[in-house]
Amino acid sequence: MTQTQFDFTAVLASCVHDMKNGLCMMLQAIDTLAARLPNGDAESAEEFARLHYEASRLNGDLMHLLALYRSDRHSMPINVEEHYLDDLIEEMVQKNALYLAMRDLHVERELPADLAWYFDRDLVMNLLNDVLVNAMRYCRQRILIRAGIVNGQLQLTIADDGPGYPPSMLAQSEAPLDKPELSSGRTGLGLYFAALIANAHQKRDQRGRIDLANNGELGGSVFTLTLP
Repeated sequence: MTQTQFDFTAVLASCVHDMKNGLCMMLQAIDTLAARLPNGDAESAEEFARLHYEASRLNGDLMHLLALYRSDRHSMPINVEEHYLDDLIEEMVQKNALYLAMRDLHVERELPADLAWYFDRDLVMNLLNDVLVNAMRYCRQRILIRAGIVNGQLQLTIADDGPGYPPSMLAQSEAPLDKPELSSGRTGLGLYFAALIANAHQKRDQRGRIDLANNGELGGSVFTLTLP
């Protein structure tokens, strides 16, 4: 009997893609069912919010795996076009509207209405959404999303009023891309993914980058994405 040879990593990537699509459908179903909850059912609302958060977190993990697979195969597609930042941020907030409402969290936005920049919308959306999901999990009540042009580059920040990043995360954010620190599990993978996506955006001799800090304007963590 002849044993069939196949590329296991390619099969895994295909399965991850299918799982990601399934999770997106699950998130839509959660939103639909949550909207039908009777007023005053706080316990069920809390369970739906928790389920929405976990599904969003898993979807982010699958996006990380796909991006890492494509990067390893040197086939990560970068589709750079001009996009308005207010549209992108509005869509991102709406994707998480259920969790924000259930936990009574407030997202503040500071950016010019006509601010536009060139970047890969899907990749940047996934990166920022992962940061927002993390901020929603650890903040107390407030999240601030700010965008603007600093020194000729686009700068996007997501700050919260939570306890801030642990020292291990601050150290991991400074690790070089060729030596990723993934031993901490999802946290390390998420940071590596963010740095990978930022670095993929290049203009002449400038490349995108990420920065993590604490003690921001709201007192907690601050994630900054800079794109040339």
